Amino acid sequence: MAKDKDNAETTQEAPAQKQGTEPSAGQQQPQAQQQQPQRMPPLQVDDSNIIASYANFCRVTGSPEELSIDFGFNPQPVGPPSAPIKVTQRIIVNYYTAKRLLHALSMSVQRHEAVFGVLETDIQKRLKTPTSGT
Repeated sequence: MAKDKDNAETTQEAPAQKQGTEPSAGQQQPQAQQQQPQRMPPLQVDDSNIIASYANFCRVTGSPEELSIDFGFNPQPVGPPSAPIKVTQRIIVNYYTAKRLLHALSMSVQRHEAVFGVLETDIQKRLKTPTSGT
C-alpha cells in the first residue's frame, strides 16, 4: 500500500500481463501503465438524523489546533442589535477540514454569482434609500 500526500491509504495494482506477452528487458512499458491506482468507491452519507436550522450570523474563533464556527440568528441585521444574538450551533473543525470547507463554499458562491450576479455583503450598500422628489 502507498500513501498519497493527504496520508490516506491507497492500493495500487499493476495491470495483469497477458500470457506470453511479457515485455523483455529492452521493452519496458510506460510507468503510468504499470501502476494504475484503484478508484475510490463513492462516498456514502447517512443524513437521516440531520437537523436543519437557519443562520444569518456567524462568528469564527480559533486555536492553534482547530476553529470554532458559531451560527445564530440576528433578528436586526441593520445597525447594532438591541439584544444579544443567540448562537444556536457551534461546529468545531480542524484546519484541514476548514480549508476544504473554504474551497467548497468558494466554488458554490462563484457558481451562484456566475448565474445571478455578484453578492454584495455590505448591507448598507444593499439598502435602497427613498429619494425625495420634491
